[in-house]
Amino acid sequence: MATCPECDAEVEVDEFDVDKGDLVSCPDCGANLEVSSIAPVELETVDDEDEEEEEDDDAEEESDEELDEDDDKDQDVED
Repeated sequence: MATCPECDAEVEVDEFDVDKGDLVSCPDCGANLEVSSIAPVELETVDDEDEEEEEDDDAEEESDEELDEDDDKDQDVED
């Protein structure tokens, strides 16, 4: 068991089934939590801004990859 840093509720986390960095949600307050330690299991609050930045970074990488693929197609047509 681990404790939610937001509301002090007990969060059931199987220490053998999680890795450091895994994300879980508090069943009481719904806070997004990250496993910061596995022996013993400890949780930290995940900032919503950090999550949004990661999602934005992923979207930028995907659009960059699509642009690269389009450039490759254009070059094939020109050849």
